Amino acid sequence: MKIVVVGLGYVGLSNAVLLAQHNEVIGVDISQDRVATLNARKSPIVDVELSKYLAKKDLNLSATTDLKGSLPGADYVIVSTPTNYDEKTNFFDTSSVENVIAQVVDLEPSACVVVKSTIPVGFIEKVRKRLKTDGVIFSPEFLREGQALYDNLYPSRVIVGEKSERATLFANLLLAGAKKSNIDVLFTGASEAEAIKLFANTYLAMRVAFFNELDSYALAGKMNSREIIEGVSLDPRIGNHYNNPSFGYGGYCLPKDTKQLLANYEAVPQNIIRAIVDANSTRKEFLADTIIRTQSKTVGIYRLTMKNGSDNFRQSSVQGIIRRIKSKGIEVIIYEPTLDDPYFLNSRVEQDLGTFIDSVDLILANRLTAELMTASQKVFTRDLFHTN
Repeated sequence: MKIVVVGLGYVGLSNAVLLAQHNEVIGVDISQDRVATLNARKSPIVDVELSKYLAKKDLNLSATTDLKGSLPGADYVIVSTPTNYDEKTNFFDTSSVENVIAQVVDLEPSACVVVKSTIPVGFIEKVRKRLKTDGVIFSPEFLREGQALYDNLYPSRVIVGEKSERATLFANLLLAGAKKSNIDVLFTGASEAEAIKLFANTYLAMRVAFFNELDSYALAGKMNSREIIEGVSLDPRIGNHYNNPSFGYGGYCLPKDTKQLLANYEAVPQNIIRAIVDANSTRKEFLADTIIRTQSKTVGIYRLTMKNGSDNFRQSSVQGIIRRIKSKGIEVIIYEPTLDDPYFLNSRVEQDLGTFIDSVDLILANRLTAELMTASQKVFTRDLFHTN
């Protein structure tokens, strides 16, 4: 098969590498730097498995910025361009996805377009009608930051939003590249597949919000939060997973997906989805107030990233805390080695860890690492179990 993957972020890059084990894959991205890095067989994002496969595996993979030139003869075109949530319209901005689909329909109409970008419920039906094509399907992704390729090699499930021969063939292409056996495969309607993605991520956000609110209650009552969580999690119906408190849920998916699902509920009665969205703001406000009460004059932010082993800090929840404490006149200094800019959110970025530690009264760390142990007396964290 010839497969074109448009958009080389977490989703696109991990799919490209997975499929390039047994197919000709061309990756397309608007970033010349990202394309050059991939052609040099290096990963443009932090992901251990991606770096290993690019360096050591025999992959039929190339990258380019030329979408038009890559399309002739393509069997499948995977679209994994960004769909940021637009707060003004209460909807995903799907323009980049629509632009790619329109070009494929115009230049290579026989290719099957597989949308991997997160989209609102009903998008596939609408775009098919608007562009007068039936050549577009949706297949959701369920990836973790820093482990995107691993989660494609060992997927929890494969879902394709169509019941057809081409959908079965695409699922088999994913299965052929995976290392896990006996993978659950589900073929659904287009809207059902879109809803699966949004509901799955919103459920995860709900679980994060639940344990964060438990932690807020324990903090307010001067109780041992870890002991409560351990006792609750021993119930096998709840389970001892995804229960480590944090500064809130953040990252690529959970904030925007919960808001999009809430928008999709516009004409449907609901209470839980709104509460999940609101709970994230409440958590940040509670922690910001807790930090303000310490009367620290200078607060350090140890990493903008939310997870260890990741270089992504888009929509990271600590940014909401930064804004809140800065509004009270507290000086903020940020330690983020992946950031080249000297300032972020109008706060100084410090690249030297020792200087950073010496410059602040209190250090906020969403996730602890060994390099902070020498300054443990300054650290404020809710990382109770030392897991992501």
